[in-house]
Amino acid sequence: MTKTTRTLKELVELVDGELVGDPDTVITDLKPIETAAEGDITFFVKAKTAEDLEKTGATAAIVPMALESAAIPIIRVNEPYLAAALIQNLLLKKPFVASGIHEKSVIGQDCLIPEQISVGPMVVIGDRVTIGNRVTIGPGVVIGDEVEIGDDTVIKANTTIGERCKVGARALIHPGVVIGSDGYGFATDQYGCHVKRPQLGIVVIGNDVEIGANSCIDRATFGETRIRSGAKIDNLVQVAHNVDVGENSLLVAQVGIAGSTTLGRNVVVGGAAGIKDHVHIDDQVMIAAKSGVHNSLPKGSVVCGIPAIPLKRFKRAAAVFGRLPDMYRTLQRLKKELAELNTSKE
Repeated sequence: MTKTTRTLKELVELVDGELVGDPDTVITDLKPIETAAEGDITFFVKAKTAEDLEKTGATAAIVPMALESAAIPIIRVNEPYLAAALIQNLLLKKPFVASGIHEKSVIGQDCLIPEQISVGPMVVIGDRVTIGNRVTIGPGVVIGDEVEIGDDTVIKANTTIGERCKVGARALIHPGVVIGSDGYGFATDQYGCHVKRPQLGIVVIGNDVEIGANSCIDRATFGETRIRSGAKIDNLVQVAHNVDVGENSLLVAQVGIAGSTTLGRNVVVGGAAGIKDHVHIDDQVMIAAKSGVHNSLPKGSVVCGIPAIPLKRFKRAAAVFGRLPDMYRTLQRLKKELAELNTSKE
């Protein structure tokens, strides 16, 4: 993968850190401390001593504020993990190169497609589609009629975007994602037969959203299903019709959210957790992996379990659960002793 070169002066300005060392030092890559070599920058997440840096071949390091000096140049920051991510993204960044539309792709009528675009083979784009500048569309992507896609978005192979849905700028959509499939809605008659409810709404994806491989975002029954700006969705996530996922929320792998549920800002939902329909999860709630959420949750809640309960309460319950066999044996012994005592009194 092609990388750019940057000076430590550029990197320290990017992360708003403090540089100890030569600002003109050139960096070409970021690597772990064990494999870093000349030209690389490495990082510590936790505070370590200057002696630890003697074990690395790196040219420079990103370190916590607690480390004041070292044998190699260092960038001191409050959050080394965040700084490392920002620097690595900058080093990997390369200019957009428009390859145009592949000859084996099919483009519908009345589309607005700029010259600055890259469309791979076997892509199918419907009618009246609007695509922004510097968009990359991978092989086998299907885009329905009247879809809108913002600038600098990347749509990877075999993604499907249903008609009339909207995707914002700088989105990253991984392979196999389906945006705008029908929501799961049925009415049942007196004979137990299920009648499909038409799904007439759309999906609106905000800016800077990432959607992991093989995730599915259902279109609304009416109105919109929304994934708001900055949200990050892992692989194999199901978002049902009319769900509203708040800004900068995180949905980890295999999360399932039922219809018409709303999530506030910066909500974190752990892997394989499920949330029922028509509830509200307020800002900054954290839901542990494999939890089952059946009720609305207030701002800042941290919950775990099925049904989900406050984490502190869950921990106490889990501690008791592990002792249940011993407690059961004790109960049986006490019952036997009580029965013997009653018999002796008779």
